[in-house]
Amino acid sequence: MNYGFVIDNRKCIGCHACTVACKSEHDVALGVNRTSVKYIEHGVFPDSVREFFIQRCNHCEAAPCVEICPTSALYTRADGIVDFDNRRCIGCKSCMQACPYDALYIDPVTNTSAKCNYCAHRVDRGREPACVVICPVEAIISGDLDDPDSTIATIVARESVVVRKPEKDTYPNLFYVKNDSSLLSSSASPRRKDYLWSEQATGVGHYAKYAAELPAVDERDLLVRPALESDAGDGTALNPGAIDKVVRENEENRTSRRVYDIPSKGILWGWEVPAYIWTKAIATGTFLVFYLWQMLTGETNPALELKALIATLIFLGLTGGLLVADLNRPDRFLYVLLRPQWSSWLVRGAYLIAGFGFVATLLLLNNLMGWPLQWLAVPGIILSVLGAAYTAFLFAQARGRDLWQSPLSSLHMVVHSLIAGATTIMILNGGSSAFEVGILRYGLFTNVILITLEVMVPHATTDAHKAVKLMTRGYYSGIFYAGMVVGNLVPLVMISLVEGDHYRIMAGVFALLGIFLTEFVRVRVPQLIPLS
Repeated sequence: MNYGFVIDNRKCIGCHACTVACKSEHDVALGVNRTSVKYIEHGVFPDSVREFFIQRCNHCEAAPCVEICPTSALYTRADGIVDFDNRRCIGCKSCMQACPYDALYIDPVTNTSAKCNYCAHRVDRGREPACVVICPVEAIISGDLDDPDSTIATIVARESVVVRKPEKDTYPNLFYVKNDSSLLSSSASPRRKDYLWSEQATGVGHYAKYAAELPAVDERDLLVRPALESDAGDGTALNPGAIDKVVRENEENRTSRRVYDIPSKGILWGWEVPAYIWTKAIATGTFLVFYLWQMLTGETNPALELKALIATLIFLGLTGGLLVADLNRPDRFLYVLLRPQWSSWLVRGAYLIAGFGFVATLLLLNNLMGWPLQWLAVPGIILSVLGAAYTAFLFAQARGRDLWQSPLSSLHMVVHSLIAGATTIMILNGGSSAFEVGILRYGLFTNVILITLEVMVPHATTDAHKAVKLMTRGYYSGIFYAGMVVGNLVPLVMISLVEGDHYRIMAGVFALLGIFLTEFVRVRVPQLIPLS
């Protein structure tokens, strides 16, 4: 048995009966929906037509939300329905980042994730989902896809049906009749600021607090800006009249546009996430650089070791605090350790960090008590590298955000760890050795190369390309270039051309600032790209 939906876009009249029935059936709070309807218009008045597009959970066979959920709050039933248990949810919002279909939301009453669950309570009693029953034109069909005699299986076999974002390899069980890219793809009809009901694109109701952090993004800017630059030729700005002309031409040539949108969920992972990446880089890097120095040079410095271990544990504690602060249900943070779902890198990372902290604590006691535990430095180095890199694998599980799928991310975070560790050791020691300066110099050089590759190498998807464009030429480009110049190029020049420990330490401080700024942009910008 494998339950699924077919949406016949040819029949939908945009009445929102499915949305209302769903809200009534599940007592869904104001400002959030489990099923939504988007309006798309084609052409220019009076030769225009409006179409309607129903969106909800796709009940994927390889559901990324289930894979990333750290506590099995989301799970796939034996009948193919992807259901949820809000009693286990910690409100980490990972599932919302993982879903390519923008199907999940945070319930403002329980502060836990929720979505369409195929009205599983009705299905268990032999009934159809509420949206199927209420639809006046029978545009929504449900049933068992594995039963060849069922209505839904017959439609899937007979009609030319499509799914959204097949390239994500989620194998969705929500099929659409009528292949119209302007409906299926969020990139085909860019979000705008100036159309009826466009306030939904910046968040309403419960999501207003997240959307308040959004800039006034008009995705048409991403399409218009290349035309402006190519027309100017010399890179100078065009006058307002010329800009308006290009905007009008782009509008007239556009075949589709949104006129009623899916509410935006805004920035789900705010400043706490780049801050925790930053503190984690300092914690793991301080440990890593000190013990690499000790192993490679054969020298010992018990006083510096004590300072390094204390700094490691302090920043590790800050990392844990920031992780808990970002949860919508911080009272359940221990569920990650006590109710683990092992495919989630949130769980794996939590255990890596816990193990790393345990080893660092034992080495601290070894330093104070003279215990024979110095051999723990080797597993500690391994755990520090894994602790530095694991967030990249967590981001890779967030398949809804294309830019986070970069294969360079794990190396990027390890390099950040080395830069942060070299700087911290120099600060703690009140000076620098050739070892720390070498790590800082080559770390910064490698970091510049990695960021350049991420920006310059062509990206496979439109969403990743948009994110890079917003990073380098959009609303956060100032922060991005500040991170590049102040946090990478300036310290690289300082440690290469200027002598003196205080200049090298200052260069390291600039590098620490650059790590935070670049991570802030890399975490934030992909969340501005709409998934629906």
